[in-house]
Amino acid sequence: MAADSPTSSTLFPTLNPNNTTSHLHLPSSTDPPSDTNPPTQKVWLVFGATGHIGRSLVKCALSHGDNVAAVGRTRENTMPQMQGWHERCLGLLCDVRVRATVRSAMERCIDRFGRIDIIVNCTGYGVIGACEDQDTADLRSQFDTNFLGTLNIIQLSLPYFRHLSTSQPTTSNSTPANNAGRYLIFSSTSGALGVPGLGPYCATKYATEGLIESMLYEVDTFGIKATLVEPGHMRLDEPTGLDDSAFTATPHQPTGPGVHQNMTKLARYGHFLVKKPSPPYDTPTAPAGHAGRVVQWLADRQPTSAVKSAELVWQLGHCRFPPLRLLLGSFAVESVRDRLRSVIEEIEDWKHLHFPSAASGEGEGEEEGGVKFEGEGDMMDAGDEEDGAEVKEEDEG
Repeated sequence: MAADSPTSSTLFPTLNPNNTTSHLHLPSSTDPPSDTNPPTQKVWLVFGATGHIGRSLVKCALSHGDNVAAVGRTRENTMPQMQGWHERCLGLLCDVRVRATVRSAMERCIDRFGRIDIIVNCTGYGVIGACEDQDTADLRSQFDTNFLGTLNIIQLSLPYFRHLSTSQPTTSNSTPANNAGRYLIFSSTSGALGVPGLGPYCATKYATEGLIESMLYEVDTFGIKATLVEPGHMRLDEPTGLDDSAFTATPHQPTGPGVHQNMTKLARYGHFLVKKPSPPYDTPTAPAGHAGRVVQWLADRQPTSAVKSAELVWQLGHCRFPPLRLLLGSFAVESVRDRLRSVIEEIEDWKHLHFPSAASGEGEGEEEGGVKFEGEGDMMDAGDEEDGAEVKEEDEG
């Protein structure tokens, strides 16, 4: 049976009364939820719910009154670990590399809550090591999880979201008036810039970004939205975890001395494998060791808050006009901006190969204010045309 849809999340008690994220808001251009724009209850299907951002997002959505299907990893978690989180939370297991398990997670979510409104993919796996040191198994495991896992989720859920779009009222241009479904795909700053020591991992994120951006052009007419979430280095600042007494205050939750003793603690880390470097890369200052050194240096001092990020992602799920990309944290903003600036500077440095200066085309056309109106063209194209003209003359003669 479908869950009722209250008009405001204030109808539900919060899980964390000491909420410090109430001042965080997406830009008004996205039409985010607010006191004057109260959110309606949504159903979230969160893949990778046992990672640190996945856990924080599940808790945030529940605290706002949404329903959540939290999906753990088949080979990492057990069903007892996924049960008893909250009365509005359905615990599941899935391996995103296996399409049958993805389909099963979707079906069970619909059976429990009646629908799916938002699909989140937080799953990820990476190998830290030089590109030369990573073998075929390392490459395949990263691409199967990060890229093909995302593709499996999208291909299996798009027919469902497209069906939703046919049952909604449309605007004058035949576009659904309301969002027919939403994807929140966690990418990384590694999807926007190369990181030494994470080459293949970066490749999977670049591929995922290209996939989502291309898909969005294809499905926007159905009212389906998608956003790539690019967090910076994220710290674990949850006041409590989903595997401890965080939810024991709710009436349905069993309590007692032995309740949590029999539950294995959910892993907070472990989604990256640090590979032993080969001799050419096994030096204290080797660039290939950069990613590993950053992880060791940061420890628990990551600059980006998982709790605050989860609040913004929750708003992203409820806003009317989501962006294509959402960068989380100053590190993500500054690093991606610097990367794009360097690309633009490189383009400017080399554009003279294709756009000749005024001096090189002197006498070929009239100029006004340094702008050529006639005879200006791509140097590469111009060379081809001249060669072609010479050949034509030879043929005619």
